[in-house]
Amino acid sequence: MGTFVPNTKEQQQEMLKEIGFEKLDDLFEHIPDAVKFQGELNLPDGMSEMEVSRAMKKIASKNVVFDSVFRGAGAYRHYIPSIVNTVVSNETLQTAYTPYQAEISQGILQSIFEYQTMICDLTGMDVSNASVYDGGTAAGEAVAACRGRKANKAIVSACIQPSVMRVIETYCFGNEMELVVAPEKDGVTDVEALKELMTDDTACVLIQHPNYYGNLEDAKAIGEIAHSVKNCRYIMSVNPITLAIMKTPREYGADFAIGEGQPLGMAPAFGGPYLGFMASVDSMKRNLPGRIVGQTVDHNGKTGYVLTLQAREQHIRREKASSNICSNQALCALTVGVYLSAMGNTGLTKVATQCYSKAHYMAQRFAEIGFEVPSVEFFHEFVTTSDKSSDAILKALEEKGILGGLALDDNRILWCCTEMNSKADIDEVIAIVKEV
Repeated sequence: MGTFVPNTKEQQQEMLKEIGFEKLDDLFEHIPDAVKFQGELNLPDGMSEMEVSRAMKKIASKNVVFDSVFRGAGAYRHYIPSIVNTVVSNETLQTAYTPYQAEISQGILQSIFEYQTMICDLTGMDVSNASVYDGGTAAGEAVAACRGRKANKAIVSACIQPSVMRVIETYCFGNEMELVVAPEKDGVTDVEALKELMTDDTACVLIQHPNYYGNLEDAKAIGEIAHSVKNCRYIMSVNPITLAIMKTPREYGADFAIGEGQPLGMAPAFGGPYLGFMASVDSMKRNLPGRIVGQTVDHNGKTGYVLTLQAREQHIRREKASSNICSNQALCALTVGVYLSAMGNTGLTKVATQCYSKAHYMAQRFAEIGFEVPSVEFFHEFVTTSDKSSDAILKALEEKGILGGLALDDNRILWCCTEMNSKADIDEVIAIVKEV
């Protein structure tokens, strides 16, 4: 950080003297010599700024940066307005962490409150927490939040992102919950099979909408099936971009709306850091894990912000806790808040519309050259099937500087379009694939 100034040896000596020590080794004299490192660290000599710059550029040149990307599968490439990075790069915001003392943390508390408000606006839910680590964590926490004394079974669609499924498996193992996978049929959750899986001890039903294959689930029907069992909760994992033009989880009857917030202002960035968003109906607000920031007034009637409902200390007694998450992704949540503020309703709607229309145009072009495309509705991801080798197709695209979709197997590829893909980019992909 530009304003960070390391202390000098003279300052270190002054601090040591203040606490009653003559030298630094005296501070650690209680540590046995046998476990202390002896000698000098094997580190190279320091370099000048110019030499460091040259070395870093050489290392960075090994990265392959694609100008054209048609891959999603959980991490999406969207345009990020420059104002977003300008704001969140402010040094006073980058070290923001848990705001223990509300009276001196009003800035970060307000930013989290604004984030929560926006998530509620997007999802249609009543309450949002201050975020969790990522979308997978949000799914695992939501399942755990639904556990009851007599409800111990979680039914999860087979069509969710595989990495998220693994997180849910870990949570269910730790919580001693039974995990049942609702099978897939034609790229979506098998609704009839789901009905047969419902029992009186079902705590929740979780689907992803759009699902891992990009297809839209029959979310309304699945919600009705979930609520056919008393005290069973309906969890929807959603891509937040879709909510600009599609029904909200609340409109589908969901009790929890969760998902990965990465599309809202964060670059793919080798997988993180991201954040998981979680929101619920009012009746489930005390089951939300982690932090919730509330707005209040002080004794002078001025607006103020505080941590409410949840306290860190509540989660220390692990055997009694429903969750052990004691933190949140404050900087990522700030990023989401700045992105949504910069885009506004109109901007977000345009992004979602472009994602949808470009993906459908690309699917149509694939169909024209003999590929099988989805027969069900999808948003901005879709699977193509052909007798051509997936690896051969993706290799041909890579040779032209294009990152193609994700190979699901030898003949199926999961493609993704966002506002970053132009019509010319799509046509180029089709032309290259046609040659293959």
